[in-house]
Amino acid sequence: MVSARDRRGRGGLPGVLKGLAATARTAVRPSHTAEYPDVAPTLPPRSRGVIALLEENCTSCMLCARECPDWCIYIDSHKETLPAATPGGRERQRNVLDRFAIDFSLCMYCGICVEVCPFDALFWSPQFEYAETDIRDLLHEKDRLGGWMATVPPPPALDERAAEPGEVAAANRPARGTGLVGGGGTRPPRTVRPRVVRDPPPQEPS
Repeated sequence: MVSARDRRGRGGLPGVLKGLAATARTAVRPSHTAEYPDVAPTLPPRSRGVIALLEENCTSCMLCARECPDWCIYIDSHKETLPAATPGGRERQRNVLDRFAIDFSLCMYCGICVEVCPFDALFWSPQFEYAETDIRDLLHEKDRLGGWMATVPPPPALDERAAEPGEVAAANRPARGTGLVGGGGTRPPRTVRPRVVRDPPPQEPS
């Protein structure tokens, strides 16, 4: 009867040979190691590096700060009164952005703020090299967030076979009371044909 030790001893040599063969095959293959930081890595187009801010699009609606699960977005603003555009018109008020900051030491990069922004003020940038030696320097104010906009890649091209977006179709739709699509003018007046008045037939004498 062959013991378990003998079975292991007989099968050990082929296992060692297989391991040496795998090592030899790997040793002759070229290396695919990227020498970072000398060689920049190739990142996917939708990679999440840092959040960039387009300040002129922000209306201080606070929607991104309310939806943030980490509460790492800080927004301060004030109201500004604008004069009437026409004589006798009403004055308008608008929100002026004073502060927009993101604390990346708390951010978990979920992307909710980018998705819920209704005015396209937040974008993903693939840049990830913003490590700091002091954790307080990870609080990026609006000036630094705006600087990341230069690294935001352009959006991908739309599919030629895709349907026209609803916003574009609504903008190209002619207003009521105008002519055909692309006419640009008012509807021409309706042509009224003159009605022909015929003489009544002569009545026979009774």
